[in-house]
Amino acid sequence: MASTSADTDIALKGHAELRRDRSIVKGDAIHYAFDTDVADAYGSVVLADSGRLFFGPEAHFRVEANQGYIVAPTYRFTSNGGRGSAARINVVDVEHTSVEHGTYTTCACGDRPGWYLKASRFNIDNGDDTGVARNGVLFFQGVPIFASPWLSFPLSSARRTGLLSPTISYDSTNGVEFTQPVYLNLAPNYDLTLTAHTMQRRGTMLGADYRYLSSSYSGELAIAYLPDDRLARANRYSLHFKHDWNIGNGFGFYLYGDRVSDASAASTLASSGTVTSSTLYRQEAGLTYSRTPWYVLFRVQHLQSFDSTTIYAREPQLNVRYARYNVGGFDFGMETDATRFRPTVSNATHGNRFVFDPYVAYSVERSSWFFTPKLKWHFASYNLTSIGSGVPSGQPNQFDVNVPTLTIDTGLRFERSMSLFGHAYLQTLEPRLFYVYTPYRNQYHAPLFDTTVTDFGIGELFSDNTFVGHDRIADANRVTVALTSRLIEPSNGDERARFVLGQQYDFKTPKVTLTSSDSTATFSRTGLVLGASYKIGAGFNAEQAAQYDDIDDYLRRASIGFSWAPGELRVLNMSYRYNRAVDYSYAGEDVEPVSQAVLAAQWPLTSHFSAVARLDYDLHSRRLRTGLVGIQYDASCWNLSVAGEKYLYATSSTSATSGTRITVQLQLKGLGAADSGLKKKLSAAVPGYSSPFVQQDSNDRFTDLP
Repeated sequence: MASTSADTDIALKGHAELRRDRSIVKGDAIHYAFDTDVADAYGSVVLADSGRLFFGPEAHFRVEANQGYIVAPTYRFTSNGGRGSAARINVVDVEHTSVEHGTYTTCACGDRPGWYLKASRFNIDNGDDTGVARNGVLFFQGVPIFASPWLSFPLSSARRTGLLSPTISYDSTNGVEFTQPVYLNLAPNYDLTLTAHTMQRRGTMLGADYRYLSSSYSGELAIAYLPDDRLARANRYSLHFKHDWNIGNGFGFYLYGDRVSDASAASTLASSGTVTSSTLYRQEAGLTYSRTPWYVLFRVQHLQSFDSTTIYAREPQLNVRYARYNVGGFDFGMETDATRFRPTVSNATHGNRFVFDPYVAYSVERSSWFFTPKLKWHFASYNLTSIGSGVPSGQPNQFDVNVPTLTIDTGLRFERSMSLFGHAYLQTLEPRLFYVYTPYRNQYHAPLFDTTVTDFGIGELFSDNTFVGHDRIADANRVTVALTSRLIEPSNGDERARFVLGQQYDFKTPKVTLTSSDSTATFSRTGLVLGASYKIGAGFNAEQAAQYDDIDDYLRRASIGFSWAPGELRVLNMSYRYNRAVDYSYAGEDVEPVSQAVLAAQWPLTSHFSAVARLDYDLHSRRLRTGLVGIQYDASCWNLSVAGEKYLYATSSTSATSGTRITVQLQLKGLGAADSGLKKKLSAAVPGYSSPFVQQDSNDRFTDLP
């Protein structure tokens, strides 16, 4: 029912409603004065505009100005699901709201929300998607857990300045730990995270992580500082920096570095996430040029080492590479490298090395066969400025090394159509011969600046050098015989399976070893090398490789791994690595036995609970090397992660110390629920890990208008 008075007032009763543009006023009774533009609503009052809903017994509202107040209301913001109640709400304008003596939460349940803020006043800015609580107390499951005279929180998922989720943990060395990060959204393209990390037995560490990004450059600077560590009785720090700059026209510049105060600082400050625990830390600056057919690198490198092992920094290095392909059927190129090497220990040899490695190859490719001869030349010139201790007498300061290498790579390709388990495949059969000839050259005068033996793998069957680096070129007169078979999807060319069998035969025993004290090989052929990989439906992938000694009848080395990811939040990774304790000193290899199994998995237990784990078990010593087990719970408006881990940090290249840690992280959705480190740790531990925590949907602003 409606009545008017002298064209100045209008009275509405019984499901009354007043609308203007996006503003809506509803109530059991509404009195509207045209001269003041004020609507007085009583009864079951509803005020609504773009993204805001208010419910209460009484409201007074200037419709055109979007100003007014409502007493004893409840409210809801449709942009993020935020809601609460108050003694009074003042609507300042279309974007700003003041909530007096009220509550705020993003939990959908009404009477008993999982968490809520209670404050003397909330200042809500819907334009900036930011809320500020004055004299606020945070409640979780009805229990107060935090209080602050000023607390800012976001009204959307956009990045906002404020507190991130804290982390509580217990470490076997550090005691109880509490970490509180503060995020500063300085600009759309750079931000800063400040962290206070209190450790019961050490003190309080302060951390800062600054990130920046532009169209041509990006970078990060992270610092963690622990003054007066009570256990170490020293100041501790870790520093990490990274800068990448695309200058243009093929040029680039980069800075990268890690530095710590002492050998165990990275593990002590591990929760800062700035530096990975190690015994060697690198600081480097470089200028690059990359435009086909050229690649140029100039860099200066410094190393911080806490190990007695001699490692060399490049101060500086100039590396130039040139490569051309299929020029009249020829491939040719070269690598030039000029480096001054400086060791991390004072009594080691150091000096300069110049390398020039040209090559030329001619490839004949046909549909069913290929033939590729290749000629390489290795030239290295050494100018040693200091001869280290322990070097055999007669070591020259200046000398050259010249080593030629000839390789012939040839093979056949056969194909046929086949059916396997009712599925059509294209099967290949690819026999291959790889011959390499490198004459012996005495290289024991050359220090090991950057050289070691190659790792075990299928690819090493077709390598012309058993060493990595420029200080050793292995003499060789051998042939590799290999057979490969693949299963290919005919429709898209996707490789579903690959099987490789190969063996190397030496016509002459190699003489070159890493050092003159290493013994040479005594067998005329390597063991059989076998490899297989599969990609089957339902997210199953597997890879296996093994080296079997068919002369003495034993398995030298093997690696087995598979991954199964059948669906969302479901991933299972298993791997096993085996090295037999056999003397490989002719190649300078570690002869320690290895028998190590790794299980890494994530799996949902219920609709709310999810488990994650990584176990690294040494079967040889029958002990758990490292492990991580966690449970994650996802509620409608909050989530909880609890993880326990056993970790190792290196104290030298041959020894490590272990510790244990239990971590608890609570995230309240809609109140700065950004991750503060645990998610990164779980992602690194479990390949294929994804967060089980579902962010609340941001409802459309117009969906819930009455």
